[in-house]
Amino acid sequence: MAEATMRVDVVSAEESIFSGEARFVALPGEAGELGIYPRHTPLITRIRPGSVRISLADGNEEFVFVAGGILEIQPERVTVLSDTAVRGKDLDDEKANAARAAAEQAVQNAKSDLDLARAQSELAVMAAQLAALRRFRQKR
Repeated sequence: MAEATMRVDVVSAEESIFSGEARFVALPGEAGELGIYPRHTPLITRIRPGSVRISLADGNEEFVFVAGGILEIQPERVTVLSDTAVRGKDLDDEKANAARAAAEQAVQNAKSDLDLARAQSELAVMAAQLAALRRFRQKR
C-alpha cells in the first residue's frame, strides 16, 4: 500500500511558492509548532513568522520562510497563505542581515507607539527569517 500524502500549497501575495504532494508539514502556529499529517482534522488558524518544513512524498524536504499568515487544513489538503513567503534556497544572508539592521534602526528612531510597534513587528519577522535561514543551511 502506498504511503498517504496530502496536497500542500504555499502561496504569497505575489506567487505560488510551493505546490506538491507531501507526507508531513511542520510550521509555526499561533500557539506553538504544528505538525500535520494526511487526514488531519480540518482547521483554520494564524501562523507566526518562521519556516514551513515540508516532507515530500519522495523523502526530500522543502523549506519555505513565511512572514506569518493563515493556515487552512483539510483532510487531503494544506494551504498556507502569507503576504511574504520565500523558498529556503532563495533566502539571502546579506539581504536578511541588512533588513534586520534597518528594522533595529527603526526601533531606535520610533517617534510614536505606532512607529515602535511596526518596527518591532518588522524586527521579529527579520529575526525569524534569519533563524529559518540558519536551519535551512544546517539541513544542507
